[in-house]
Amino acid sequence: MAHIGLVTVVVRDYDEAIAFYVTALGFELVEDTPLDGGKRWVVVRPPGARETGVLLARAATSDQIAHIGDQTGRRVGWFLTTDDFDRDYARMRAAGVRFEEQPRHEAYGTVAVFQDLYGNRWDLLQPAGPATAGGRPSRP
Repeated sequence: MAHIGLVTVVVRDYDEAIAFYVTALGFELVEDTPLDGGKRWVVVRPPGARETGVLLARAATSDQIAHIGDQTGRRVGWFLTTDDFDRDYARMRAAGVRFEEQPRHEAYGTVAVFQDLYGNRWDLLQPAGPATAGGRPSRP
């Protein structure tokens, strides 16, 4: 069956992006391979994730640079699902992750919007009931 293998986040600098995703979000660095022209193939993913990772792609053009931090028109674009919201929320806050709101308890689970290093918006989400891959999107 097909699945989404990678999603791209356009970043300003590889090393600062790796530091944020690994240290602040607790992701694993899966691959960091040098490519021609100073480019790198950098993949991170949450611990235990096997199908989907995040490709950290350094902006190479003025148009790409203009979209750093606003890849989804200020909508939540990524959903980080957890099996322990309180643990991950506390760890991320202690690491300096900027949350836009206090945690909310919705019919579909516990959620709070946070920003990555560049201002891209993410949901930290613990689905109600048994953990599932997904959940309902955050309010716009």
